[in-house]
Amino acid sequence: MSISGGEARKLTNSPTGVQQFSWKPDGTAIAFVQEDELVGKKELEKGYDAFEVKRHNMFSKGNPVSSHIWLILSDGGEAKRLTSGSWSVSVEGSPLSWSPDGKQLAFQANESPHFGELVFTVKILDITDGNLKRITAAQIKNGIMHRERKPAFSPDGKQIAYLFHQENVAYGSDVYIASASGGTGDNLTGKLDRMFFRYEWSPDSKAVLIAADDYNKVSLWLQPLQGAVKKIKLNNLCISGRYWYHFNIGRNNSIAFVASSPQTPEELYYLSGADATPVQLTKFNEHTNEIRFGKQETFNWKSDGFNPNGILTYPPDFDPAKKYPLVLEIHGGPRSASNEWFLASVQLKAASGYIVFQPNFRGSDNMGFKFSEAINGDMCVGPGNDIMRGIAELKKRSYIDTAKIAVTGWSYGGVMTTWLTGNYQGWKCAVAGAATVNFLDEYAQSEIGSTDKFELGGGKSPYSVTDKSTKQNWLKQSPVTYAENVRTPTLLLSNAGDVIVPVSQPYNYFRILQDIGTESKFIVFPIGGHIPTDPIRNKEMHRFILEWLDKYLR
Repeated sequence: MSISGGEARKLTNSPTGVQQFSWKPDGTAIAFVQEDELVGKKELEKGYDAFEVKRHNMFSKGNPVSSHIWLILSDGGEAKRLTSGSWSVSVEGSPLSWSPDGKQLAFQANESPHFGELVFTVKILDITDGNLKRITAAQIKNGIMHRERKPAFSPDGKQIAYLFHQENVAYGSDVYIASASGGTGDNLTGKLDRMFFRYEWSPDSKAVLIAADDYNKVSLWLQPLQGAVKKIKLNNLCISGRYWYHFNIGRNNSIAFVASSPQTPEELYYLSGADATPVQLTKFNEHTNEIRFGKQETFNWKSDGFNPNGILTYPPDFDPAKKYPLVLEIHGGPRSASNEWFLASVQLKAASGYIVFQPNFRGSDNMGFKFSEAINGDMCVGPGNDIMRGIAELKKRSYIDTAKIAVTGWSYGGVMTTWLTGNYQGWKCAVAGAATVNFLDEYAQSEIGSTDKFELGGGKSPYSVTDKSTKQNWLKQSPVTYAENVRTPTLLLSNAGDVIVPVSQPYNYFRILQDIGTESKFIVFPIGGHIPTDPIRNKEMHRFILEWLDKYLR
């Protein structure tokens, strides 16, 4: 459609649907990605649809189909296929990147259409002759392919930036730079000691803008290819997003970003340069000025040689002379973090009269590789120690009602919720969303099951012939091993079609709780996805959680 308006003109006739697209720099063509058509479609329609299981999730209904790159002129016409093969173009969170001269495309490839194989590489496609090459040589250590992801040409076309996974880490990366002609990539961000999920080139190709969890914020840095890194001053603002932070860099290194503060929901902000003061551009949440939100505080404690931190959110009408129930809200990931920013789930609990504690235990990605890597092979015991020592410190505060403590969390937060109730007593109630309770089952059934080898086994299968202790450690770290100890009233929540944490996990756990007589309730949303995101179900999810907390804490 013309930028001046008018009627939109349909450009493609994809039989399977366009998954992503990218303009050629001169505007004459568009590269796009679509799934291949099913092989033997007529036979499948007749009912001959059995398929061989490989690295599937348990909800698969057929073999995965490869996605490939096509090209179509912006004036229309027949689309031209550019790539083919049994491998697949990765489309989720990894845009196609054109070279400035429009002769090449950089992209992330999954060497197998089976996502669970976890072999991601950066490739460059020559548009003219179809030649395809990898940017770097295969990098395998201890039998693990360290994954290359999200490539982008520099604006001058001379270099490629990409994310490269840190050792033993299932997700969380450094930014690497390689020549566009190929060769060994160099780590640009290693000295910063943070985990990066996104970057953008500066217009002059001399630096990249990067973001990462950083103590109690999401921070921004301008990292030159040569010279010292510069941290951008954002005052009390925290960049929004999780695994894809919302920022862009423009001319003269101006920066636009979405951010929030503890008591101010997300808005769009602008920096005229790396040394400028943020200017708020939008006021979409101005109506919340009339609402009192809870104040936040970050505090630290000691645990096994570490100094974990956590975020406390107080009720809007907090009075230190009174006592308040304490509600833990444990973040997912585990390579993630809780920050001082606006989070509706936290403010809802605070508005209900609870002090909310969000612990950043070992495994969190806000305090460097060593702190995050400490979870390797120790998914629950160590993080559990950190959380309990944080609670012990909070119990010293006169306004904490030590007889009324609840624990909640989603995804890995659900893992830790079920772990804590199975290993420690004294909780008034618990809420576990999308909780993996058995890592052996997740390994076999989940979309991300093969990442457990990174987090629990140093790259080894739990069924390793040469190391029998690996399986025992997986069982030791699985909450289901301790489920018969649970006496805490527990609410379980899940989506029926969650391919990350299959609903079989909470089904198993719920049956145990029911059989041992522990008060429990299990609610399932009949949808796919890892968490309810549509407005109705998301509202219902929060209602179920608050009602459960109110029942036991009020």
